[in-house]
Amino acid sequence: MKALGGAVLMVCACAALAGAQTPTSPAKAVMQLEHDWIDAVKAGDAAKLGQVLADDWTGISYTGSKMTKESMLADVTSGGSKIETFEFAPMDVKVMGNIAVVQGGDTEKSSYKGKDTSGKWAWMDVFVNRDGKWVAVRSQSAMVK
Repeated sequence: MKALGGAVLMVCACAALAGAQTPTSPAKAVMQLEHDWIDAVKAGDAAKLGQVLADDWTGISYTGSKMTKESMLADVTSGGSKIETFEFAPMDVKVMGNIAVVQGGDTEKSSYKGKDTSGKWAWMDVFVNRDGKWVAVRSQSAMVK
């Protein structure tokens, strides 16, 4: 009987620990945001993309030019930035407190302001958890040859 009581106690303790865990880890949350980002660009949905990017987001494009949230949203709204197909390569996420760095890659069929940008890409995005919400604050991308 004592062994049974111990087993029941152990099961209850494990169930309590499982219930105390958050349903979505920070790594999974930012990986989902990466998918949301691409879905927003594909759909031309600047409002959805605006929820992923922090107001102070900046990025360095494949040409080496600096982008801001405002310029990125304008490109999506105008159709200047288009993605037809997009296949993620594995993502590596490093979470350090309220900061998450995502390194990834993709193969895409895309264009930017009429220029074909299709191919393989490598990129890195930095997310910060602000008031319980993850947002992208910095990005950089490069075409892989």
